[in-house]
Amino acid sequence: MWDAYRAANPGAADAAPEYSVENFGDSVELADELLALVTHGPKRATAALLEEFAEEGELLPRIGSHWIACDGRGTPVVVIRSTELRVGPFDSVDEAFAYDEGEDDRSLESWRREHQRYWERTRAAVGREFTPQHEVVFERFGVVWPPELAD
Repeated sequence: MWDAYRAANPGAADAAPEYSVENFGDSVELADELLALVTHGPKRATAALLEEFAEEGELLPRIGSHWIACDGRGTPVVVIRSTELRVGPFDSVDEAFAYDEGEDDRSLESWRREHQRYWERTRAAVGREFTPQHEVVFERFGVVWPPELAD
């Protein structure tokens, strides 16, 4: 998938040649559900805990960087390009970002409730605790490949 994108878009890929291969969520079902919101829905933002990048030895995304989003079984589906990044505490999320994440009813209240529930679960799974003071990487993105799914 990356090779096809790079061949069709050499300037974009050369400007930010690094990419990661990931999926949304922490289960096959959630990965598929969230990916469907990207490919056939309104999801154009995502959030991750800052400390998870260090724990997993991953670099923080940067504007223009790419990632290949996979389904829950690890099959590549789309190439995403970061368009906006901000790091701030969990409580700093605003209504516009919650809406752009495209999940649930797209409200700030449901974003906070569901993300807190998610991070409490994922942090507990590694023996850690989540608090609303955790730093979050808020990322907006566009779908850039394949052409039939691109923005």
